[in-house]
Amino acid sequence: MTKFALVGALSALMTLTATATAEDKMSGTYANDPTHTSVTWKIGHLGLSNYTARFTNLSATLNYDNSNPAASSVKATINPASVETDYPFPENTDFDAEIRGSQFFDVAKYAEITFDSTGLDLTDEKNGTLTGNITFHGVTKPVNFNVTLNGAMEEHPYAKKPALGFSAEGTIKRSDFGEGGQIEHRVQCDGPFVGQIGRAKGLVKPDLPC
Repeated sequence: MTKFALVGALSALMTLTATATAEDKMSGTYANDPTHTSVTWKIGHLGLSNYTARFTNLSATLNYDNSNPAASSVKATINPASVETDYPFPENTDFDAEIRGSQFFDVAKYAEITFDSTGLDLTDEKNGTLTGNITFHGVTKPVNFNVTLNGAMEEHPYAKKPALGFSAEGTIKRSDFGEGGQIEHRVQCDGPFVGQIGRAKGLVKPDLPC
C-alpha cells in the first residue's frame, strides 16, 4: 500500500474577538493570527523518509466555552493553492504546480479545504479528541484529531486580549476523497490566533512579533 501520510499537529495562539464577561474573561470567539499559524503535511517516501510540505493560507475561528470546554467548536478553511513544497530543484520541476494540478489537489476545481468540528471528548484538562467533518477534493468525510491545550493567558502581551494555544494531530486517507491510491495524509499545523474585531479597530497589528 502506497503511503501518503498527512500527519497533523495544529498549534495555535488564539485571541478573543468578542467581549467576554467580567466573570469569564476567556470564553468567546477567537480567530487565528496568520503570521504564526502553519499547516504542514507529510508524504511517506518508500518507507525511508517523510517528505514535508505546507499550506500558508489558513483561516480559523474557535468558539470557546471556558465553563464547558467540551461544548467549544472550531471551523477552519485552507486555500490548497497556497501549498509550498520547498522542492530543492525548482529549475527542473515546479513541484508546487504539480501538487496544485488535477492529478492531486486540483485547486482550479476545488478552491478550499474546510473543517467543521462536531464534538470534543476531553481525556484530561489539556487533552482530548476533536471530531468533525473535513471537505477535501469535493468530498466530505468525518475525521478525528488529537488536541492539546498548550497554554492560555487572560492578556496576550501584544494583542492585549485573552489568548489560547492548541495543537491538533490527525490522519486522513487520500482515497477517501477521490484522489485514488490507498494513501494516508498526515497534517501538521502550528500557529497563533488573533482577534479579528481588535484588528479591524486598529487595536491589534495583523502580524504579531514572535
